[in-house]
Amino acid sequence: MKTPLIVLMASLPLAGCISFGAKPPPSLLTLQAQSQPTVGQTQDSGRGKSITIQVPTAPQELATPRVPVQENATSIAYVKDAQWAEPPARLFARLMADTLTARMGRVVLSARESVADPGDRLGGELRQFGLDATRRDAVVVYDAALVREGQTTVEKRRFEARVPVGKIDSTSVGPALNQAANQVAQQVADWVGR
Repeated sequence: MKTPLIVLMASLPLAGCISFGAKPPPSLLTLQAQSQPTVGQTQDSGRGKSITIQVPTAPQELATPRVPVQENATSIAYVKDAQWAEPPARLFARLMADTLTARMGRVVLSARESVADPGDRLGGELRQFGLDATRRDAVVVYDAALVREGQTTVEKRRFEARVPVGKIDSTSVGPALNQAANQVAQQVADWVGR
């Protein structure tokens, strides 16, 4: 009985020294759509054209909350103290949904809502969502795949935006990537809306 009690008492001072993960950064990054849906406006898929936006697939380097930096053709690092609030692919899908609603008047449906009325279906792969150290750019590359309502064929198109970054640090990357993501979302909205 004394031995377990002694072990327990000896381990208590160590409890404050144990850390289960890295120290979180002072703030987290997110995306904000430049074109926002109107507050209080009702949308009806019976009267408006609907679209289902799938969260894009992404390579492993983007399946982390960290912000990747392409140092050269074969090497990736991450920006110190820069971290997304949630996976970039989900943030990007939400930004595209807001942009398509605001710019094109589309009724954007979730996967569950689209069972009854899928409308157009937009999916794809977020190929790049980070920084290019050699060119000092924030880069967003999205390979979109669109199936228009009533069609069985898939239209594919690559979209890319680059925004110059003066310094690669945790305060500069968020605004630059937000701007590049908005440029791509606007390009996608124009393509989908034609």
